[in-house]
Amino acid sequence: MILKELNNTELENINGGGATLWLVLGGIGLLIVGILDGYRNPTKCNNG
Repeated sequence: MILKELNNTELENINGGGATLWLVLGGIGLLIVGILDGYRNPTKCNNG
């Protein structure tokens, strides 16, 4: 694979990365829901 150095115009025309934002926001949302669920319904771990 040959790497090409891009100039400023080519760098400004790159599209993409929008899905990453939604994945991060979704992950943060799931983390908050999990914390709230654990706080409201605390259960002990099964050891064994």
